[in-house]
Amino acid sequence: MKVVETAAELSRLRDKLPGSVGFVPTMGCLHEGHLVLARRAKAENASVAVSIFVNPTQFGPQEDFRQYPRDPMRDLALLGGEGVDLVFMPPVEEIYPPGFNRWVDVGRLGRRLEGASRPGHFRGVATVVARLFELVSPDRAYFGQKDAQQLLVIRKMIADLGMNLEVVSMPTVRESDGLAMSSRNTCLNPEERKQAVVLYQALTLAKRLYNDGEKDAAAIRRKMTALIQKQPSAAIDYISIADAEILEELEEVRPPALVSMAVKIGKTRLIDNVVVG
Repeated sequence: MKVVETAAELSRLRDKLPGSVGFVPTMGCLHEGHLVLARRAKAENASVAVSIFVNPTQFGPQEDFRQYPRDPMRDLALLGGEGVDLVFMPPVEEIYPPGFNRWVDVGRLGRRLEGASRPGHFRGVATVVARLFELVSPDRAYFGQKDAQQLLVIRKMIADLGMNLEVVSMPTVRESDGLAMSSRNTCLNPEERKQAVVLYQALTLAKRLYNDGEKDAAAIRRKMTALIQKQPSAAIDYISIADAEILEELEEVRPPALVSMAVKIGKTRLIDNVVVG
């Protein structure tokens, strides 16, 4: 496995990778959810590249960029065990060189949900992913469904810019109690970790209500809210029931609908989602 830090090194080694290249962009602090993506990429491509880059432009001024968990040596050991061929671990100036002023804005899709709660977030996400695609030049890129809005934003960006690559999405990987795997889970203390499972419980409740015939989105949100608020460490940012393609909020749930949420457990902000219908 080759580990490179500069765009020049990446270009030189990328040219030597045989066959199709599957790419998994990450912010590090890897878990099983990332490794599942790497395995799928390995199964479908001759070569696999992974990036580890904590992107500063997708964090707001009051967010946790400096506190975001990092463990690069562990990450490299895990990727080596999965047979990854190339790891790109650039410093910030390799992604955003001096004078950089080329940004990607996907419009309304990036200003809903996470975009409304975190202004500018998806401008940073779309821009860094576009830069990584430009540098790595993959044939396929792999993303998890846990970041459902991010997946929609990236698909729209690829379509709008006419990029020649395939996006492959994988189902959310969960802990045994249902909590979606996330690098931020490492920030939870033991009591908060117990309470965090309420996100999955609320999504399961929404799905059950829908399957039992409840189509009133407001009624489903109220019951989800009541369940989450039973946990003393939980503070709801948003609960959304929206069209799964354009993320417009629904009054009456019609399939496919994306039920998604952002909830703080203590100081740690977690997101999760499920598609109903």
